[in-house]
Amino acid sequence: MSEHMNIPSSLPVVVIGAGPVGLAAAARLVERGLPFLVLERSAAVAAAPMAWGHVRLFSPWRYNVDAAAGALLEAAGWAGPEPEALPTGAELTARYLEPLAAHPAIAPHLRLGADVDAVTRRGRDKMASSDREAAPLVVRWTDASGAPHRTAARAVIDASGTTDQPNPMGVDGLPVAGEARAAAAGRIAYGLPDVCGAARGDYAGRRTLVVGSGHSAINLVLDLVRLRQDTGAGEILWALRSGGVAKLRGGGLDDQLPERGALGLAVMDAVEAGRVRLLAPFAAERIATGAAILEIDATLEEAPTRLEVDRIIVATGFRPDFAMLREVRVALDPAVEAPHRLAPLIDPNLHSCGTVPPHGAETLAHPEPGLFIVGAKSYGRAPTFLMATGYEQVRSVVAALAGDHAAAREVRLVLPETGVCSAPAAAPAEVADCGCAPTRCCGAAA
Repeated sequence: MSEHMNIPSSLPVVVIGAGPVGLAAAARLVERGLPFLVLERSAAVAAAPMAWGHVRLFSPWRYNVDAAAGALLEAAGWAGPEPEALPTGAELTARYLEPLAAHPAIAPHLRLGADVDAVTRRGRDKMASSDREAAPLVVRWTDASGAPHRTAARAVIDASGTTDQPNPMGVDGLPVAGEARAAAAGRIAYGLPDVCGAARGDYAGRRTLVVGSGHSAINLVLDLVRLRQDTGAGEILWALRSGGVAKLRGGGLDDQLPERGALGLAVMDAVEAGRVRLLAPFAAERIATGAAILEIDATLEEAPTRLEVDRIIVATGFRPDFAMLREVRVALDPAVEAPHRLAPLIDPNLHSCGTVPPHGAETLAHPEPGLFIVGAKSYGRAPTFLMATGYEQVRSVVAALAGDHAAAREVRLVLPETGVCSAPAAAPAEVADCGCAPTRCCGAAA
């Protein structure tokens, strides 16, 4: 990859985003001795983990610390956490990400409050092909004071994430009528509000509708169950926009991350015990904001229905924002909005298994040489991204940028199996179409 680029090696690799994967990229660049600059829009690192700082991860520390980052910290006297302990987002930040960002090999190259609004080629717009690979990439950004900058780069690693782009409530991918007004009034929250802590007053004793079917929604429903047990009041409605509840149990006892498997089992126990009212399939059509309630017109099992609730939490995932990449050549799957080689491995319409094979620079490459989208943003609209996957991505990408293509092609990560296989029994040839090895997830257990 790098041998085809006649761009000065003295130019930095620009990393956009100082979350877990962006900082892991920085550690890998330190390891390889490549110059770099990390640009983080927020005033502090790890804005995304801190947004769900109250949530305990289902993956233990051993999956959450990048190997190069851990080695860098340990050389400076850092004592790593217990490998099998489960950190919260706040603990991940305080014990790992903040010390990593403050490391003297990284801190001088980190800019906080740096808002990137565009990436392009020097002297060339998206249409210009002549000598394109010979021109450096240029990252346009403003610093915390509002001063503009244009940084020439030999490569750009976009690890900016998706947490500032929550999906709306509508089943068609659009906000439902009245959703924006209710959100502006503080009656709708997105993502993972701390319903048992900082936001307790908004939910204690209230009738709350949670929309979504992933791990975030499950965590919220279980937190609301605990809140109801504490207060002795409140009602929990849980809306799934697609039909069927079998997948909520996940891999259960077969999941190699026990806490992840336990989530599905616990939430279905709550539903079966009557502590949670499950609505599926549910499609909201209109929200009216009254003085005391939210009135929702919807369809439930394709029949019209009306609900009255105090609060709504939309936990339907996130979507990437590609506005900053408009002047570079990005190849994205039209459905998943992930790099086109990665999309078949993670598209839930095609990939019915719960485990995605590790992947690196070759899978993540775009027509624009030197540009890589990594981390949660690389998954586009697909769910269930693990930090360990992002760490493997940047290990491979940085190896490729260093010219070590053998290392870039290697797979140095074994991800924990989910125990999920939603595909019906299939012949081996049919199984192979799902994009993973039959002995790993689609077919029989290895």
